[in-house]
Amino acid sequence: MTRLGRTFLLLLASIGLLIGAEASAAEGPLVAAAASTRAALEDVAARYLEATGESVRLVFASSGMLAQQIENGAPFGLFLSANGVYVTRLANAGWTRGVPVVYAGGVLALFTRHGLLDVNTKPLAALRRALNAGRIERFVIANPEHAPYGSAARAALGDAGLWEKVRPLLLLGANAGQAVQYSIQAGVDAALVPLSLARAAALAQLGDLQLLPAASHPNVPLHQVMVMLQNSDVATQRFFEYLQSTDAQAAFIHHGLKLPTLVLE
Repeated sequence: MTRLGRTFLLLLASIGLLIGAEASAAEGPLVAAAASTRAALEDVAARYLEATGESVRLVFASSGMLAQQIENGAPFGLFLSANGVYVTRLANAGWTRGVPVVYAGGVLALFTRHGLLDVNTKPLAALRRALNAGRIERFVIANPEHAPYGSAARAALGDAGLWEKVRPLLLLGANAGQAVQYSIQAGVDAALVPLSLARAAALAQLGDLQLLPAASHPNVPLHQVMVMLQNSDVATQRFFEYLQSTDAQAAFIHHGLKLPTLVLE
């Protein structure tokens, strides 16, 4: 293993992102995936192993952090982003191979403690009332600077005229997964997080969960895009193709994602 490879793996291990004890080629493709995809992608990887006997290594972090690691030479073969922005950036810099594909559509969910909002009212309108009444003291989103779901949350709040009310109350997760973890903590009243992770964490048992339509953040779409990278190989190609299969799509839907609606050219 090269010095770069060793340094990269040690870095991942130190921040708890590396899945598995070793990183040899025999263990299958190394896949960089947005933290918001964890529940769905772990299911897909298990289905893939059962169907083909081939395993993959999954590394989860915010899309922005993973894109930066790829630009720094991290040996990923496939990148699954929570939006198309980082894929486009990598493609323009020559880090990708082939055509990017939208593998799913993301869904943003508003989590609030039981009884905090009127669930019979539109989510953002009910949130406005709770904020105006001072019933919310701590609000969680993923960091909008490098997490697409955080960026979408900020856009939805901004378009609704609520961003300035929420900003002093914010607790930022480094990625969507950490935002969901923070949502469970005592003292957190509300959060905007991926539906897929909210379901996996059973947030609906801890409070109320309401879906935000894509129209609430039209300028920050959650078209989740994947692309092969320059380090990809034949095994990576096989998994890339499997992610577009009906079996994989069924898993994505089961975990709260939407069917892809377009392919980026």
